[in-house]
Formats: sequence, structure tokens, C-alpha cells
Amino acid sequence: MSGHSKWHSIKHKKAKVDAARGRVFTKIIKEITVAARIGGGDPESNPRLRTALSAAKSANMPSKNIENAIKKGTGELPGVVYEDVVYEGYGPGGVALYIEAVTDNRNRTVAEIRHILSKNNGNLGESGSVAWMFEKKGLIQIPVSFCSEDEMMEIALECGAEDIKTEEDFYEIYTAFEDLHQVRTMLEEKNVPIENSEVTMIPQNSVKIEGKAAEQLMKLMDVLDDHDDVQNVHANFDIPDEEMERILTE
Repeated sequence: MSGHSKWHSIKHKKAKVDAARGRVFTKIIKEITVAARIGGGDPESNPRLRTALSAAKSANMPSKNIENAIKKGTGELPGVVYEDVVYEGYGPGGVALYIEAVTDNRNRTVAEIRHILSKNNGNLGESGSVAWMFEKKGLIQIPVSFCSEDEMMEIALECGAEDIKTEEDFYEIYTAFEDLHQVRTMLEEKNVPIENSEVTMIPQNSVKIEGKAAEQLMKLMDVLDDHDDVQNVHANFDIPDEEMERILTE
């Protein structure tokens, strides 16, 4: 399993635990608010909002929370004004990091991200320093218990997917990022159980790391993911399966 895919699995399991503490709700609400502010409150004409609402549905977010987040984004309700920011840099072992955040205070957030990186053997880079290493794609996760790999491949391609990979617990279906909602809708119409869907950044090359550097990187990824303003952390690491399992069980 590639490091990128393994991190998706870790994040998904972690999100279920975080949901109990409201952390996931906070991040989704920010995303809904920004999506509504930028593209309007109608999900049919706002792909980013549709994706955020899918995440809210997967997290079992109450409809009232969703409605309020949309209204705050469109200005119908008063609220904090959030904006998108992206930070690029490097972690232990020279791993490229592409960090997506939503904040109401750019100066505060960049200072905190810089501090986290420097404290964990990383450093903040210039804008554009690592973005070229990643490609934006749509990602849909389907439980492997649903059907065989061959059946899933046939269904996914029929629905317009570009590629499919089999991981431990899920089939990972990749789409052009602008086709994510359409492919998800077609899968749902075929009664395919969708565990998660999101727009992600796929690394075009990877850096293999092991030992102390791998341990330091996983700690850094975890700390960044726990930051309230950070929505997603993408990285191009490749940690061997047995090494990853050792780190996660220590």
C-alpha cells in the first residue's frame, strides 16, 4: 500500500473517533461556510458545496448545523468570515507537504503551521514549491465487502471513474475532480455503499522513508491534522507496510 493511500485509511478511522469530540463537525462546517460564500448556497450549481454536504452526511451531521453553516456562508446569518489558504513545505526525510486550511486569521494560522513544522523537523516553503508534485482528483471509498474487485472495476468504469485501487478495507475509486459528484451519484443509483468521497491531491512521485524519519513524519502528519484550521494534509511519502504497522502500534 502506498503511503498516500495508507494515510487516507488512517484519517478515515481517526475521523470516526474525532467525530465524537466534534472536531470533524467543526472542519466540515468551515468547509460548508466557505463553499457557500464562494459559490452560493445551492448545491446543484455549487460542486464544492455538494462535496461538503456529502461529507456532512457521512459524518451524520444534524441538518440544522448544515443549514446554519450555509446561511452563514451566504450572509443570511451573521458569522465569522473564513477563507481558504494553502501552505507548502517539507517534512522529515524531504517529504513534500501540501496543507489545505480554512482560517479567519491568516497571520495566526501561518505562524502556528510554521511552528508545528519547525518543531517536527519540517519547514515551510514558498508558494508553488511543492504544488507541482500533486494532481487534484476525486476520491470515493467503497467497502471491499460490497463485491469482488472485478465487479467493482466494471461498475466504477461504467459510472465514469478513471481508476480503481484496492486497499485493506476499501476500494479507492479515482475520478477527475470535476466529475466527483456525478460519479458518486451514479454509484448511489446502483446502490453502491459509499463510505467517503472527497477531492484530494495525488502525489506524482513518492519519497520512501523508514525508521526515525518515518516516525517523525507520522507524528507531524497527526499534529497537523489535529490543528483546527487544517482541512487536509497531502504528502508524497511511501512507508513500507510493516514499518507503518510498527509505528501505528507503538
